[in-house]
Amino acid sequence: MKAERARLARLQRLERIRDVARRTALAEAGKAEGTLAQLEALGHRTRTLVSDYGARGDATDAGSLQQLHKFIRGLERIASGNERDVARARTIADARAAEAAEAERRRAAVQDRAEEQARRIARLQQSNAAPAAAQRRNRDES
Repeated sequence: MKAERARLARLQRLERIRDVARRTALAEAGKAEGTLAQLEALGHRTRTLVSDYGARGDATDAGSLQQLHKFIRGLERIASGNERDVARARTIADARAAEAAEAERRRAAVQDRAEEQARRIARLQQSNAAPAAAQRRNRDES
């Protein structure tokens, strides 16, 4: 019985450790999702700037038109770099979400084992209690 209780205590400690790992994984997944959202917002704003500046028609001479086109090309380079960053951030966010899900599965598996161990101990206590009660009755009857 002592070994059974020690095993239950170990499982409960392991569950607490796995819960900390799960919370850490969830925090990392949240950070990755936040970064992804920021990059997507930046990409949207950059594309809006490209389209807004591309639609401008207020260049008065060739020099200002050339400067406007240089500026637009620079914004387009920023936008394409941002698209690569968004793709990389999405991959990272997906990986972090998968890690969080795996951490939850591990924690739940340990929790299930701990609950089963607690039920096993309860059954052992009941089975040990029944013969003891019968022995007391037999002594009382004698």
